[in-house]
Amino acid sequence: MDIATVIGLASGTFFILAAIIMGGSATVFINLPGLLIVLGGTIATTFIKFKMADVLGSIKVAMKAFLLKMDDPQTIIKEMVNFTRIAKKEGLIALEKEEPSDIFSAKALQYLSDGYDEGLIEDMLNKDIRLTLLRHGLGQEVFKGMGDTAPAFGMIGTLIGLVQMLATMDDPASIGPSMAVALLTTLYGAVFANFIFLPLADKLKLRSAQEKLNKNIIVEAAIGINRGVSPMVLEESLKIFLSPQEREVGENQEGEGAVA
Repeated sequence: MDIATVIGLASGTFFILAAIIMGGSATVFINLPGLLIVLGGTIATTFIKFKMADVLGSIKVAMKAFLLKMDDPQTIIKEMVNFTRIAKKEGLIALEKEEPSDIFSAKALQYLSDGYDEGLIEDMLNKDIRLTLLRHGLGQEVFKGMGDTAPAFGMIGTLIGLVQMLATMDDPASIGPSMAVALLTTLYGAVFANFIFLPLADKLKLRSAQEKLNKNIIVEAAIGINRGVSPMVLEESLKIFLSPQEREVGENQEGEGAVA
């Protein structure tokens, strides 16, 4: 579970609801016609823009990205260095018995234990990365499209409400509901776009970049293992993928472990 996403959604919902309740009755902000216009119109337009399989697939990709915990690069480096030690000691075939923490690492070890040449291993793993990024990119486009569409339907709802209000000026009782639709649809569109759809697209982009980094580390490690480099050399080459701060933290932890 991505804790930052949960905290953001929970805290944002709390602050919005708190502001509404502090300002008066919360029920005045509930308007079913306005919700139908914004949500219904956004969903309908999304299915017009994209194929149904793409929309449903983007939801699955997003849920997987947010619900599954992603290993940090330091953990992956330690795991791959350990596999290097095993390969140096027992040979590449011994990697077949190992159980990595993720599917991509398992593929890399399988290719190594099966004796694939370096070029084929690199090509197949990089193809997997490209296809994964393509799926994530499509998911980002779906959520971005929803984020662009929601405010537009909020404006459409506003125009509908204003037309209804102007058409019934002789009936004071109908002016209030029509004005509520006019104002609340704009609010709904802004909230859904800037609080849900666009942030989800940005988070998916971030998680995609993190996954790409982790998989690039695994590809580099697989090439190094296939070439028979030493664990120490491999570890140093993989640390290049880390930021200076991450390298410093890792070195401090290693130093504390050595002292202990």
